[in-house]
Amino acid sequence: MANRLVGATSPYLRQHAENPVHWREWSDDAFAEARERDVPVLLSVGYAACHWCHVMAHESFEDRALAAQMNDGFVCIKVDREERPDIDAVYMAATVAMTGQGGWPMTCFLTPGGEPFYCGTYYPPVPRGGMPGFGQILAAISDTWATRRDEVTEASSRIAEHLRANTGAVPAGPGIDAGLLAGAVAAILDDEDPRAGGFGGAPKFPPSSVLEALLRAGEYGLDSARPSWGAVQRACEAMARGGIYDQLAGGFARYAVDNDWVVPHFEKMLYDNALLLRAYAHLARSISTGSMGGAGSMGGGAGSMGEGTGSTGDRNLAGRVTAETVAFLNDALWTGHGYASSLDADTDGVEGLTYVWTPAQLREVLGDDDGAWAAELFEVTERGTFENGTSTLQFEHDPDDAARYESVRARLLAARDRRPQPARDDKVVTVWNALAVTALAEAGGALAHPEWVERAGETAEALWSSHVVPGDDGPTLRRASLDGRVGEPLGALDDYAAFTTALLTLHQVTGEPHWRDRALAVLDSAIGQFADPDAPGAWYDAPPGTLLTRPRDPVDGATPSGASLMAEALLTAAALAPDDAAARYAEFADQTLARGVLILQKMPRSAGHWLAVALARLAGPIQVAVAQTAGSTGDLARRVRHRAPGGTVVVAGDPGALPLLDGRGPVDGADAAYLCRGQVCDLPVTSADRLEFGPIR
Repeated sequence: MANRLVGATSPYLRQHAENPVHWREWSDDAFAEARERDVPVLLSVGYAACHWCHVMAHESFEDRALAAQMNDGFVCIKVDREERPDIDAVYMAATVAMTGQGGWPMTCFLTPGGEPFYCGTYYPPVPRGGMPGFGQILAAISDTWATRRDEVTEASSRIAEHLRANTGAVPAGPGIDAGLLAGAVAAILDDEDPRAGGFGGAPKFPPSSVLEALLRAGEYGLDSARPSWGAVQRACEAMARGGIYDQLAGGFARYAVDNDWVVPHFEKMLYDNALLLRAYAHLARSISTGSMGGAGSMGGGAGSMGEGTGSTGDRNLAGRVTAETVAFLNDALWTGHGYASSLDADTDGVEGLTYVWTPAQLREVLGDDDGAWAAELFEVTERGTFENGTSTLQFEHDPDDAARYESVRARLLAARDRRPQPARDDKVVTVWNALAVTALAEAGGALAHPEWVERAGETAEALWSSHVVPGDDGPTLRRASLDGRVGEPLGALDDYAAFTTALLTLHQVTGEPHWRDRALAVLDSAIGQFADPDAPGAWYDAPPGTLLTRPRDPVDGATPSGASLMAEALLTAAALAPDDAAARYAEFADQTLARGVLILQKMPRSAGHWLAVALARLAGPIQVAVAQTAGSTGDLARRVRHRAPGGTVVVAGDPGALPLLDGRGPVDGADAAYLCRGQVCDLPVTSADRLEFGPIR
C-alpha cells in the first residue's frame, strides 16, 4: 500500500500526500480493506488553515517510525472537514461524548463498520504535558483490538447507540412572536462585554450573525428596552481597530485569543469575511441613513479614515472596512473559479510570521520619524503584544494626517508582501462562496458599487457551471472544487440553502429572472433531499448516505446552521416565486422557524441567524417593488436598497416584469415604490424618504 492522496481535490489532503503514512480518502474500499486485514480504522480529520493540524502532521505523520506503526496496525483515512462536514459532524459528536470536548485535529479509532471506540484530538509524538504520546496511543489501541475485542465491541456499540439517540429533530415551538424575539435580543445584550466589545470572554469569535440580527432588531424597533445599536457599534469598532483585523490589507482573522481583540489566531477564513462583509455593509448604510438613531463614533466625520474614499457609505469606519474586506476577498482569495477557502495561520511553520512587527522593523522600512510615528499609531511596543517581542497592528485612534497614514500603510504593506506568505487553501466551497455572493450583491446594490455586484454574479456563475449537476429530479450540488475540477463529495443542506439565497439576492439586485429560476430549482431539490418527512420544518444536514448516523445540528456556530439558512432561503423565495410555489415555500418557512423557537429561547447567542430571519418574518416580511419608467435612472431603487432594513425583499423593473410588479406601474411618469408587509400594502411613493419600514406592527 502507498499514500493515495496525491489526486485529491482538497489541498489539505494534498498537504499529506508526501507523508510516509499510507493515507486513503474516505471510501467503502478503505473500510473493506480494514475488514479484510482485521484492523481498526484510524480516522484523522482537520483542515488546511488549522495550526495544530500542521503541528501533528509534522511531529507524527512525517515521522517514519510512527508512520510504520500506523500502517502496520490500521487503515489510515484522512478527511478534510470542510469538504466532508457530514463525516466531521458524526465523529466530532463521538469525540465530545467520549472526552467532553472537541477540536481539530480530530483523531478517532473506528471498527471496520465505522463505529468509533476511542476518540481524541491532538496527540504529541511522545508523552508531554500530561498527554500520552501518539505512539503509546497506537500501541494501546492495537493491543486492545488484538486481546480485548469484546471491550471494543461493547464500547463501539454503546457510543453508536448514543449517537443515533441524539439525532432527533428539535421540537417545534408555538411560532415566533415579538415577545420571544425581544427576549432573545435582551439575553444577547446581557452577555455583552461593553468595555472591549463583543459577547462573552476569550477566546473571542466575530459574532457575525448576531450583529446582523441586532441591526435588524434596531431597525424593526424590537430593542426599545435597551438599544442594540450600541452593542453593534462597540463590537464592530473594537474588531475593526484590533489585531484581529488586518490593518494593512483588510480581512479578519478567525478569532482573537484574548479578550480585547489584540492577538488573533491568524488563519483567515472565507466564511468569516463573507459574513462580516454583510454585517459591516449593513452597518455602513444604517449610519449614513441615520436609521439607528445617530452615527456615533463609527460614523467618522472630519478627519475620519473613510474621508475621500469615494462612494456613498464609504465615509465612515464601517464603510471603509466594508470596502477593504471586499478588496481582501478579491486580492487574497479570488482564484478565477470562485473564492479560496482560507489562508493558513502559519507561515513556514511559524504562526503569524507574515503579520507581526517590532519597532525596529518599522524603522527599517519607514525611517526613524515615520517608524516612531507608526509604532505609536499601530501600538507596536518594545515589549510586544504577541510573541518574542513582536506586535500585531492595532488602530485605536484615527491619525490627524491622513496622507501620512496612507503613505506609511502602503510602504508597510509593500514590505510585508516581500515576506514569506501563508499558504492558501484554493478549495472553492459552495456554501462559503454563496455567503460571499449574498454579501457582495447586497453591499454592492445598497452602497452603489456595481463592480461588487458584477463579481457576485461572476462567482455565482462559476458555482453554477462547475458545482451543479443537472438531473431529472432537479440540480444536484457538489460541495467543493479545486482549480475548476469538482470533487466527489455531495453538497450539504447549507450549500443548497445558502446558494438559493445568493441566487435570489442577485435576482433582486439585477432584476434578471434566470437567477430566480435557478434558485427555485436548487431550493426544490433541497426540499426533496433534506426535509424530514416525519417532522415538518426539520432538516437533515447531509444527503442520504451510509454514515453511522445522518447528522443534523440546527444550532448556529461560526457559520449559520443549514436549517437557519434554509429558513432564510424559503422566506425569500416565498416573496419572489409565482403564487402557486410561494404559498408552499411560506408554509415551509414558518414550519422551519417554529423549529428554531427552542434555540432562540435557550441559547440565543447560538441562534443569531435564526433571530435575523425571524425578525424579517415578523416584519412581514417587507417587500418593496419599484416600478420603473422606460427611461429610469434606477436612482429610486438604489435609494430604497440603501434605506431598507435587513431582510427586506427589493425588486425593480418594468411593470409586470416580475410577480411583485404585476399590476404596478410608475406614478405620474416617475418611478414608484410599492411597500408591502406580507399581504398588507401601503400606497405607492416616488421618494424613498417617504417609505415607512417600521417598527414591527
